[in-house]
Amino acid sequence: MVEAVAYEPVIGLEVHVQLSTRTKIFCSCSTAYANQPPNTFVCPVCLGLPGVLPVLNEEVVKLAIKTVLAVGGTVSAFSKFDRKNYFYPDLPKAYQISQYDKPIGRGGGLSVGGRTIRINRIHMEEDAGKLIHESDGTSSLVDYNRCSVPLLEIVSEPDIRDPEEAKAYLLKLKAILEYLEVSDCNMEEGSLRCDANVSVRPCGQTELGTKAEVKNLNSFKWVARALEYEIDRQVRVIADGGRVVQETRLYDPDRGVTVSMRGKEEAHDYRYFPDPDLPPIEVASTMVEEIRASLPELPDRKMERFITQYKLTEYDAGVLTSQLALARYFEQAAVGVLNVEAVKNWITTELLGRLKDSGQDLTNCRIRPRHVAELIGLIEAGTISGKIAKEVFDEMFRTGVDPGSIVRTKGLMVIGDPAILEPIIEKVLAANPDSVSAIRKGKTATVKYLVGQVMKETRGKASPDLVNRILEEKLRQ
Repeated sequence: MVEAVAYEPVIGLEVHVQLSTRTKIFCSCSTAYANQPPNTFVCPVCLGLPGVLPVLNEEVVKLAIKTVLAVGGTVSAFSKFDRKNYFYPDLPKAYQISQYDKPIGRGGGLSVGGRTIRINRIHMEEDAGKLIHESDGTSSLVDYNRCSVPLLEIVSEPDIRDPEEAKAYLLKLKAILEYLEVSDCNMEEGSLRCDANVSVRPCGQTELGTKAEVKNLNSFKWVARALEYEIDRQVRVIADGGRVVQETRLYDPDRGVTVSMRGKEEAHDYRYFPDPDLPPIEVASTMVEEIRASLPELPDRKMERFITQYKLTEYDAGVLTSQLALARYFEQAAVGVLNVEAVKNWITTELLGRLKDSGQDLTNCRIRPRHVAELIGLIEAGTISGKIAKEVFDEMFRTGVDPGSIVRTKGLMVIGDPAILEPIIEKVLAANPDSVSAIRKGKTATVKYLVGQVMKETRGKASPDLVNRILEEKLRQ
């Protein structure tokens, strides 16, 4: 009997990040081409017409250096651009200007779940155009608006060992890029794109297996699912006596499978050579230090501060710092509020829950941070109850109106007048003689039922403390 062999996956990720510059990397064309007519944001330079010369956008270099420093990498004092030659309809020059052996940065890494995922290199390059395939399959169109939009490619070492770790690495990298404000990192719009190199090998073996590159990973959910399928596919191929082929595969999210796209190219297939139209890049150490000094507070450091300053748990601090917009929202809401725990709860539970259910995010959320603080103030002042507060929060989420106005307009203030509550309580006692009898026989837990009935009669507006006090007095009589 042949003993079953256990395999482990080996994963490396290539992340392409579209940089947030106003103009393209080698010309003055605007990068604001989204939702614009095809082929209207182009010029002779990004179309590669004869006789034109590219000019490097300095802002691209600065954003690249900022990214290298943020992940703990080393900025190259000398780097250069190369021509990566291949023929494809979305590449008008028949080559892509990229960086090969002299990238702008090397090294660094991200700590994910107690492990360090090393980064091999970070390099600058230009984006290609976009093919638009006709629904009947008879033809394809090409839009060159995206040509020469600046990209950073961040290449990890093959240190990732499972799909969830790959997803966690991507989420952390995305958070860092957002904190740096080098990209909006919108995967759905293509600002953040990921290719994965996947292989499997027997557990305990150090030699790498044959890898397949998986493309079309346009969401974090797709990344995990595509990797799960590809790992399982390769294990099945080997178990059946086959051999994994080095190739490029495409993920089909509708079927949840990867399909063969083409043979995987090697570096020599691209015939790299230095771009003769672009001079080498020499980065002064003073420039590097100036950019280092300008780095913002990054997610890990902000998380540590939130734990110390706001006395949050590591988990809650991690949630609140996972997005720059969310961290800023929390801090703005917490200004002047003593009960920071309440701020955290309203944001992480109530707000994020409603955003997820409605398919929205903080960019189009109607509730302002100060509204959260005002709502907590109304609760602590006894103006509204916790139950009513959720009703007010729903209205705030729907309309964007401040909580005080909603409470006044809808008459949601807590009823704290004994003269109003006593008749209501007497009515509840008269309607529940068995509960009253049970309480007088020592079943004090039944008091909660009577309190609930009073709250029901008052639509949650009665002061719970006052209701309990009056009930105790009535039951003693």
